[in-house]
Amino acid sequence: MSANNQADLDRQYAVGIDFGTLSGRAVVVRVSDGEELGSAVHTYAHGVIERALPGTGVSLGPSWALQSPDDWRDVLRHAVPGALAAAGVDAADVIGVATDFTACTVLPTLTDGTPLCELDEFADRPHSWPKLWKHHAAQPHADRINEIAGRRREAWLGRYGGKISSEWEFAKGLQVLQEDPLVYARTDRWIEAADWIVWELTGTESRNVCTAGYKGIRTEDGYPSPAYLGELDAGFVTFTDKLATELLPLGALAGGLTERAAKWTGLPVGTAVAAGNVDAHVTAAAADATRPGQMVAIMGTSTCHVMSSDQLAEVPGMCGVVQGGIVEGLWGYEAGQSAVGDIFGWFVDTCVPAAYEAEAQRRGLSVHSYLELLAADQPVGAHGLVALDWHNGNRSILVDHDLSAVVVGQTLGTRPEDTYRALIESTAFGARRIVEAFEKAGVPVEEFIVAGGLLKNRLLMQIYADVLRLPISTVTSDQGPALGSAIHAAVAAGAYPDVTTASAAMGRRITSAYVPDSARADVYDRLYAEYHELHDHFAGEAHGGTGVLHRLRELRNEVIG
Repeated sequence: MSANNQADLDRQYAVGIDFGTLSGRAVVVRVSDGEELGSAVHTYAHGVIERALPGTGVSLGPSWALQSPDDWRDVLRHAVPGALAAAGVDAADVIGVATDFTACTVLPTLTDGTPLCELDEFADRPHSWPKLWKHHAAQPHADRINEIAGRRREAWLGRYGGKISSEWEFAKGLQVLQEDPLVYARTDRWIEAADWIVWELTGTESRNVCTAGYKGIRTEDGYPSPAYLGELDAGFVTFTDKLATELLPLGALAGGLTERAAKWTGLPVGTAVAAGNVDAHVTAAAADATRPGQMVAIMGTSTCHVMSSDQLAEVPGMCGVVQGGIVEGLWGYEAGQSAVGDIFGWFVDTCVPAAYEAEAQRRGLSVHSYLELLAADQPVGAHGLVALDWHNGNRSILVDHDLSAVVVGQTLGTRPEDTYRALIESTAFGARRIVEAFEKAGVPVEEFIVAGGLLKNRLLMQIYADVLRLPISTVTSDQGPALGSAIHAAVAAGAYPDVTTASAAMGRRITSAYVPDSARADVYDRLYAEYHELHDHFAGEAHGGTGVLHRLRELRNEVIG
């Protein structure tokens, strides 16, 4: 980079916008070095819609999770101007903007992008609303997708670890067709929120290679065949007509800001907008982790694991492998855990006695911090517990969202901090199963890098290092996905030739921030062996399976309708 180019980049800025599960955040970043100058967060007014549709009273069934498109627009209206104000930069010096989204979060729209839920005649129909990533009510439809694909020996199935998730586009689309054909018939476009928000910014529909590849069963050979789709349901033959065949690579220019979007954001009309992307995948750029062997775990309410490789392999239970799915020129792998932070939050909200809450308050700590303090004093294995981290089903390696959690070893002497620590350990064991699956398939994990809100939990980070027997590197940014999006914005605006180059200049991490302790790791090996046995037993992979978790789920669904 020449001195003149460096001087130009020092005066240029990019905006990254990260749309999460409960809120959206924007960050203003200097293009030359990734320095974060200002950020703002906007909490969704409707949050996760799980019980009833807003303003209608229409009840939702078990395992539903929806969102409101206007909550996403509000992030553009509030978080972006807020971040610009906090940064104190001239909006005219912003050269690009990029977004990332949870996935698969998908919605039905008209040909002009209007969400069906915003039409009066569809507002009271649940299937007209966007389905959030953790909408798991399409599990029976995913089961049918997998059963027929397996019977037909569909070549693409192995690319997705042998199972298509209920969280993804096809299962959710099939659910709409079979449960509300009227909404399905009116759906002109079935589109990821990651692409829809770019449509709102540019006025032009575009699709990105990442969401299409991982969530839309789109390989180099295209989508699944009409013959296969017709066997799922005769009405599903033309489902892919609602998708898109032309896909933008990551970091590509999708268009410029429209006048309407410029008013929302406070940015100039025509500002470069990058192709859509997924929150986990953009974070690899924020960590400068775009090379083979670097696994990035974005740990928050759930965890998504992404990694690039120059090797193509079929890893059981992964979420997919996509050419250019993280950076161009490499195969991008994805796996994940459906709940991590959500498990700890559930425990604090429902299982902690008032005396603990009072003591935490007296000490000026959150309940989480107080439990971590107590749990950190325990030797490994002292609580006598082992748990399965399936409170929200299992994404990898089982791809079964009808599974539920198990805690073994509780006695009358078990304390809240014991169970809390066991739950943390269970998520680390789940991560180890994922790492082992990759390595067994010939895709080595050489560095484990953590981003997301949970990297602030020192106890959790050390447990992961000990369980994995790997050093843990950490992303330095508190806004990893938003920083990653800003890096993609700089590429779309032409400041850098590709994401790898931009990442080297703008991304950063602390290498080996946590290192494993061999004595603790030895004990964790013994606990992990118990976790492994429980995992296989309750998943039905060994001992013939018990089926108890599925039967309990079926009974619950029958009772509550």
